[in-house]
Amino acid sequence: MANAPTKPTTVKKESSSASGMFATLTIPICIIIAICIFIFILGDGSHYKGGDASGEPADIFGTVHKGGVLVPLVMSYVLMVIVFSIERFIVIGKASGTTSVDSFVRRVQGCLNGGNIDAASAECDKQKGSVAAVIKAGLKKYKEMEADTKLDVDQKTLAIQKDIEEATALEMPMLEQNLTIIATLVSIGTLTGLLGTVVGMIKAFAELSGAATNTSALSAAISEALVNTAMGITTSALSIVMYNVFTSKIDGLTYAIDETGFSIVQTFAASHKNK
Repeated sequence: MANAPTKPTTVKKESSSASGMFATLTIPICIIIAICIFIFILGDGSHYKGGDASGEPADIFGTVHKGGVLVPLVMSYVLMVIVFSIERFIVIGKASGTTSVDSFVRRVQGCLNGGNIDAASAECDKQKGSVAAVIKAGLKKYKEMEADTKLDVDQKTLAIQKDIEEATALEMPMLEQNLTIIATLVSIGTLTGLLGTVVGMIKAFAELSGAATNTSALSAAISEALVNTAMGITTSALSIVMYNVFTSKIDGLTYAIDETGFSIVQTFAASHKNK
């Protein structure tokens, strides 16, 4: 019996490893894709007047290309936010289960109120996902404590609560993986954009300090500064929105687990208080 938790723990470690490998591969791939877009799409002569990439931009794509070497780096940040957001949507969606978490919680609580633990466990099997896995672990412990004759009610209640907390500790970290990358992109997106702005302004002031100002070079320098500013702000804004969306979803799942776990503990305490 002491080895029972090994399998779930191993599964969680494998999921964590897979998520880490996904992040390791995604970051360089996004950088490579961004560089290819910058060189072969944005830098195409069709986006410049006269077809010359060293000339004046003819559209927004050429203008972005004129933003300089930091543009593909900031573009890779945007790609990372998009890819990791899709990955988190999938993972959190699976964790939620097959139906609405709120309706699942109501069904389980209805079964608990009726004293039907088997029906509540069956609802967990139908729901699947991390929330259902945690609740099912609590229900399994509930049945084990009912059969236990050595512990008193308070000890049994604490045992159920502890089992739910341990199951939650196994499930929740998986949901939060890669969120740190999105959170980091909030800062480095802004900082990289700011660096591009500073570089562009240095070039602009260098042109202004010359004896004869090259208006084309001055325009390109200012364009570089503004393009990097815009892309840095876009990256940070998108990262902040997605990070808050995911943390809100995770908080909702955590609340559902806490609410249902409390109902399990209270149901056990209420039904066994006189025993």
